[in-house]
Amino acid sequence: MTNNTAYSLVQNWQPLAPLLSVPYTEQDYQEKLVLLNQLIDEVGNNEQHSLAALLDTVGVLVENYEQQHYTLELPEATPQEVLAFLMAEHQLKQSDLAEIGSQGVVSEILNGKRQLNKRQIQELAKRFQVSPEVFF
Repeated sequence: MTNNTAYSLVQNWQPLAPLLSVPYTEQDYQEKLVLLNQLIDEVGNNEQHSLAALLDTVGVLVENYEQQHYTLELPEATPQEVLAFLMAEHQLKQSDLAEIGSQGVVSEILNGKRQLNKRQIQELAKRFQVSPEVFF
């Protein structure tokens, strides 16, 4: 880092610090969540927007806090029950899970007529950001 960069950071950090600080308390987290939602409203899907990098950074800060403080604890359940729960939580229909198969395949899985295979479990774990183990 050059002296000019350090000098510029010193001059400009104070107004940015509240936006980029790590949330340690529930209040810090709630403030970051409000900021995140405002940035989502402003930036949307426009990766070229001047605030897109800030949206990404605040998103990471919020996600890290949530992973440390809010863990999804699923009770003992069958893979079908886990899938049904996650679909309800995310307001998804069977047709929304094309990555694991047709609506008919998803229906058979949910009704216990078909088991999830390894590829489907990997896809679902990635989609819902959960451990693949929840489907066993």
